[in-house]
Amino acid sequence: MTATVIPLNQFRETSDAAAPAAADPAALPARTIIEMLRDHARSKPDAIAIRQKRYGIWQPTSYADYWRRARHVGLGLRALGLKPKDHVGIISENRIEWVLSQLGAGIVGAVTVGVYSTSPASEVAYVLDHADVSIVVCEDQEQIDKIVEARADLPKIIKVIALEDRGLAGYEPGLVMTFDEVEALGRAEDEKAPGLADELMRDHSLNDIALLIYTSGSTGKPKGAMLSYRNIRAGATGLLDRYGIGEGWSTLSYLPLCHVAEQGTTVFGPLYSASQVNFGESLRTVQEDLREVAPSSFLGVPRIWEKMHSGIQVMMYEARPVQKWLYRTAFRLCEPFAAKAPPQWTLVERAKYALAYVAVFRALKNAIGLTRCRVAFTGAAPISPEVIRFFRTIGVPLVELYGMTETSGGVLGQTADDVVVGTVGTPMKGSTVDLAADGEILVRGPAVFEGYYKNEEATRASIIDGWLHTGDVAEHLGRHIKIVDRKKDIMITAGGKNLSPTEIEHAVKTSPFIKECIVFGDRRKYVAALIQIEIETVGKWAEMKGIAFTNYKNLSQHPAVRDLVSADIDKANDTLAQVARIKRFEILDKELDHDDGEVTATMKVRRKAIEAKYAEAIRRLYG
Repeated sequence: MTATVIPLNQFRETSDAAAPAAADPAALPARTIIEMLRDHARSKPDAIAIRQKRYGIWQPTSYADYWRRARHVGLGLRALGLKPKDHVGIISENRIEWVLSQLGAGIVGAVTVGVYSTSPASEVAYVLDHADVSIVVCEDQEQIDKIVEARADLPKIIKVIALEDRGLAGYEPGLVMTFDEVEALGRAEDEKAPGLADELMRDHSLNDIALLIYTSGSTGKPKGAMLSYRNIRAGATGLLDRYGIGEGWSTLSYLPLCHVAEQGTTVFGPLYSASQVNFGESLRTVQEDLREVAPSSFLGVPRIWEKMHSGIQVMMYEARPVQKWLYRTAFRLCEPFAAKAPPQWTLVERAKYALAYVAVFRALKNAIGLTRCRVAFTGAAPISPEVIRFFRTIGVPLVELYGMTETSGGVLGQTADDVVVGTVGTPMKGSTVDLAADGEILVRGPAVFEGYYKNEEATRASIIDGWLHTGDVAEHLGRHIKIVDRKKDIMITAGGKNLSPTEIEHAVKTSPFIKECIVFGDRRKYVAALIQIEIETVGKWAEMKGIAFTNYKNLSQHPAVRDLVSADIDKANDTLAQVARIKRFEILDKELDHDDGEVTATMKVRRKAIEAKYAEAIRRLYG
């Protein structure tokens, strides 16, 4: 596929043509998320803002308690020496203490820096040191040990706060204290000076920096993107305006809060819309938590949707013949109108869906916990159109968003009643989107970040004349925008053809048996690929076939598995242009690993690292 060449300004679009390019959206109050929390605590003190599942029980927190606890945490951090504009690090899975720490730091004018809990000690140390973090909140002993391991490289850290109090003996005296102790310290400060938090917030401004969000680092060291409260408000405006999220809505928070997408659905959006957030017990209980919460809105990165899709397909492999027939029939009836919203269906289409729902789709939606979902999102990485079409067919209103850390979340998005599968929709409120002459997406507006922390050179390279250069290439399909690929990843074959590796890879990854596909072909005569199998689904398939295996390597190198993968690559090739088809492939004998530097914390493939590490395998593919 080649990117359409579009003259600058020919297709410039904004969701509000009357607004100037850099206008501040006026849909939401001109207040920070901290001020919005205080406002909700005063206007609706008893409304449930957050539910946290602990020991199998959902425990509610009202807006009054949310504000009170965030205030106490902030004042406790201040008593420990945290000053305005200082930086607080958080290393934890999602839980109420994460947002209490973030908002508490915001109350006293400090900046929050999230760190992925899956990161090894070296990455943790790099981010905390580069971000000049002075206090770090850690979930448990495992995360504290990462700080201790790199202690010599982290002289600026004055205190470590533990959310879990098990195993804290033996650390450096005075270094570690518990979250409960910090909260108690702040409670005493609040009782001593009841108006202190309000006084500290008197000078709050939308221009203040709220967050440092570090990029994935897929092509080098992570960069710290500075997001102001104005950026956050603009990001929330686009989301809430497009999808109508408000009071009475609920969501499940489970993706890392270090990522801007989860910040948008757990913090930005809910604090402006007064919708409810649910924190599950752990990442391991997400499917169970989804069924219990049945959220109104749900965000899943492509890997989540791909895994759900694969799981359902494997269920069908194991189903009885009559169940398989019903499944195929239901999809044949409903797939033709999958891109339409239910209000747009004809009477005949409504009848077809009603039959399919009773016979098949109700059970599928119950299994994945999205029975009451009004809108579901996918973003943060490309996704196969086939996966979107699948979920829309069963009645999950899945829409694709486009955005990045540097745009404070989504700036392009599909709408439920105007879906062109394979595109990312149209610009959201407050953001102006343009395509440069080479197809690169340019964004302008209040959602564009304030720059990279301590990296003026990178900031100047990304923001030119007020336009953010995203590095993504796109083309127009009518009013809608289709992402082609990362500008740096587009391949040019030996025959001079431009190819999108992402398009090829996602055609292959619709297979329930293939977890990862990395294609090569730049300056080469044909396309080849390295494949990582999906151990869960291939394992189930092997058991059904009576194939014995002991581990990933043993299974992945079995001749029958190679035949299985080859058949699905052939199916994917049938959907691709001749020049884009995979001619040769090799199955990896290990899973790609973050600790080995092969993928980022967000599971994005580090292409250059893969090319270097698997150079010999790639040579064999072209030998």
